[in-house]
Amino acid sequence: MHAEAGRDLKVVLASRSPQRRELLARLGLKFDAVVPGVEEMRGGDPADAVLESARRKAGAADAQGALVIGCDTEVVVDGRMLGKPGDEAEARQFLGALSGRMHEVLSGLVLLGPERRRIREGVGRTSVRFRALGEEAIDRYVASGEWRDRAGGYAIQGLGSTLVEGIEGDLSNVIGLPLALLLELAPELSPAVR
Repeated sequence: MHAEAGRDLKVVLASRSPQRRELLARLGLKFDAVVPGVEEMRGGDPADAVLESARRKAGAADAQGALVIGCDTEVVVDGRMLGKPGDEAEARQFLGALSGRMHEVLSGLVLLGPERRRIREGVGRTSVRFRALGEEAIDRYVASGEWRDRAGGYAIQGLGSTLVEGIEGDLSNVIGLPLALLLELAPELSPAVR
């Protein structure tokens, strides 16, 4: 992989997530983003599921001659992946399940090289503790609409930060792209290396 390093390395992010695009841009990288039309894994072991979903996303990107980044993020509580709430009632249910408790955010990260072979992969893990939420706090957050299309029904980088009491681990992982893990797997992408 290090042989591919350098300023000429083409990078493709296989994601429709604006949060992932913003996080990757923070590294000062030039990259293209493509939307992979794949079905994400929703069952089984959470770490295996996020890795398999990331593999599917990276593999679906039609990006010859590029380093492709595939990522999938899930919120896990009591060993169960919450996914994205389908409606307000489910968003309330998710927030209630997280209230006053610690949960884990897992991100599967898969890098495919220019020859379309899997180069490296890993799982980012961050523990998040929610403060105890009353019905009024849950109602206010759900009314904001920020929960839509968010794993676990919240966005830590927005109003959702008011729900959180503390985190242990990489904040970027909770937002949706574990930058520390990405730079561990692909050090040539580090701003300090270029």
